[in-house]
Amino acid sequence: MKNRKVIVGVTGGIAAYKTAELVRLLLKEKAHVRVAMTENAARFVAPLTFEALSGSPVIQDMWQHGRSMDHIFWGQESDLIIIAPATANFLAKLAHGIGDDFLSTLLIAATARILICPSMNDQMFLNPIVQDNLRLLKERGMAVMQPGEGPLACRTSGPGRLPEPEDILEYAGCLLTEQNLSGLRILVTAGPTVEPIDPVRFISNRSSGKMGYALARAARRRGAKVTLVSGPCSQTPPYGVAFLPVKTAEDMRRAVLENQSETDILIKAAAVCDFRPKTVQAQKIKKGSGAPVLKLVKNPDILTELGEMRANRACLLVGFAAETEEIIAHAEEKLKKKHLDMIVANDVSRKDAGFESDTNMVKVLYKGGRIEETPLMKKTEVADLVLDRAKALWSERFGN
Repeated sequence: MKNRKVIVGVTGGIAAYKTAELVRLLLKEKAHVRVAMTENAARFVAPLTFEALSGSPVIQDMWQHGRSMDHIFWGQESDLIIIAPATANFLAKLAHGIGDDFLSTLLIAATARILICPSMNDQMFLNPIVQDNLRLLKERGMAVMQPGEGPLACRTSGPGRLPEPEDILEYAGCLLTEQNLSGLRILVTAGPTVEPIDPVRFISNRSSGKMGYALARAARRRGAKVTLVSGPCSQTPPYGVAFLPVKTAEDMRRAVLENQSETDILIKAAAVCDFRPKTVQAQKIKKGSGAPVLKLVKNPDILTELGEMRANRACLLVGFAAETEEIIAHAEEKLKKKHLDMIVANDVSRKDAGFESDTNMVKVLYKGGRIEETPLMKKTEVADLVLDRAKALWSERFGN
């Protein structure tokens, strides 16, 4: 999204207040944002709100001060136009080429990609006329998000909620990203696993899930069909990703094995607990009974099992190694022992590259002995680098 030119069009629905957060998120991603509003939209949110957020004048009147041809220039100088919320009235105008204000005229003249985010009463959304208009817009090459379902401002419940700003941002990111992973099926594991001791205690680790979620998000934006298997963490699953939440290592193993046969690239970024308590107590252990002795048993090695299983089919296997010493030696051992195509190693003892940080400094090791070292980067940048390398290996090995 960095340096992309995005127009946000706001029409007259109660959900217009959510669009302010969308503008903030776009700016956070370093996009250049301009806002156009309908007259009715300004009854819900003052243009000054969007001017303060975007740092640019908001246009709502075809005749207000500005370049005389802004209704043409804006849509032809931009990369993407997002209409959020898009009301039933505005959808009808757009579907039938009616340009009676600045925003509707801008869209008729636009050459930029267009993303429509409907928001209205559930019965209005389900009306066959509205559905026909949405179908027409899709047929003409516009992207249309499915609205959310739930309680609506009109005290009913059903489809018609404006998609969450974070989800709109993700959809926009897909539209503005080269789809160089299109056709590939990628499975990513992320986060920690938890192994219960009793009903209130468990063994786990410090994994935040940030790296795995960044990989899933980047792969989705680049066109892949993505499945994310995640242990418990505070990250939000990316929009458009098949999300499978798990808890224990056994849960993760089961979810991965059930989905691995339909996967082209499998990236194991999760921090799976190596051990679990041999016995799980049915009731909370009371401290009055003295300090308990915790006997541990090994958890299954999911990555090794995958490496042995995928020998006879086209599947690339990528592992992660979170180490605190002898990073290269330990990663090389895992690469060979687990039959991986590549492994991404990092020193989790570093404050700027370990668990919970937003940055990482990794070493990528390949079958054959090659090692690639990287500088300190954002985890989002590491995600794209790992996907680039995995895609190159896939093309080299399987010819796509």
